[in-house]
Amino acid sequence: MAVKITSLCINCGSCIDECPAMAIVSADDAPVDTDVTYVRPEKCIECEGSDPRCASSCPSEGAIVWDLPYIVEYNDYYVDGHNKGVYKIRENKKGETLFPAVSPKPFQESVSITKRKTHTSVIE
Repeated sequence: MAVKITSLCINCGSCIDECPAMAIVSADDAPVDTDVTYVRPEKCIECEGSDPRCASSCPSEGAIVWDLPYIVEYNDYYVDGHNKGVYKIRENKKGETLFPAVSPKPFQESVSITKRKTHTSVIE
């Protein structure tokens, strides 16, 4: 995943329609217990090459923040989050959980790891 949605979300749904990867679902459809719209980390592509469209459409300042890249280097982060119920990573038809080691996603290398670790707002 490259982005996540915080408690500042007002659940308006504007980001859902803007996501080209169909990675965003409403709180009601989220695979985890949440009160806000949810980004499926195994599907998010960060709108490679442009600003994430979800953040551009969001009316709530700071509701969409950077998260660690969905790549092998951060596989343990997503496995731990999955095990703790923060993320619910889906499985493929082979029964493999689509962790970054199985299915890494593109990310914007220009966004620093510090911004990602501190969950800095995508729109600054």
